[in-house]
Amino acid sequence: MSTKAEYVFTRDFLDNNRINLMHTLWAKIFGYLIHPKIPTGSPDLRVADVGTGTGIWLFDVGTKLSKSAQLEGFDISFDAAPPPETLPSNVSFRHWNVKNDVPEDLVNVFDVVHVCFFSFVLLNEEVPRVVERLFKLLKPGGYLQWGEPDYSSIRIDKTKPECKTENLSEMMKLMAVQDPRLNPTWQKDLPDLFSDSGFVDVETDVCDAPSHLAFMLHECSLMIHELIARKTQNERMAKELAHLLPRSVDETK
Repeated sequence: MSTKAEYVFTRDFLDNNRINLMHTLWAKIFGYLIHPKIPTGSPDLRVADVGTGTGIWLFDVGTKLSKSAQLEGFDISFDAAPPPETLPSNVSFRHWNVKNDVPEDLVNVFDVVHVCFFSFVLLNEEVPRVVERLFKLLKPGGYLQWGEPDYSSIRIDKTKPECKTENLSEMMKLMAVQDPRLNPTWQKDLPDLFSDSGFVDVETDVCDAPSHLAFMLHECSLMIHELIARKTQNERMAKELAHLLPRSVDETK
């Protein structure tokens, strides 16, 4: 099973902590784990978290649902996840690559399917088929919740006019040109892709983070550059990131 070549990050303790912190900040910014319009009161609820990573979303959601709800995490690797012996009794993990067909036993099974932070995982041309596969996971009347940062809206805000941002700007440009996965443009197309795949009542919830949380999210995102510098096989990119990242940290301060 090939996993590491498909993932731009490191699958180590630093990466895991980045995932957990981003999840926590994301939930603070939006104010919910599952959108309040999605019904979750059924005692037999089945919930899938696709690309579950550390499992943090499932663990948090599990504290707010019936204890009899079944929570299932899917990923191509569980290097980031806690040991199986530590999992809550209603949480299970299973290998599945969202780029492959849906296993027959998972078709029309779930009440809720959750996806988040696939921006650096999927290429533009892969997204439509992934949406179709997620649709197949759902029971009739089921719900898909998909959260992504809109990278086209990323900007550098200065707290004071004299703040310098040259290294931050250069680092952002470097990321955009080195790997197509690091310059995703498909997020804004998701509502149309949902409709094309058979979803109805498609709703978009856009939230711009308040400045104090935006700063925390930015600092968390600086870890992305460190992780890519460790993982990339592109020596030039690794060298440039090693030069730019500490200077970008100084500019952030």
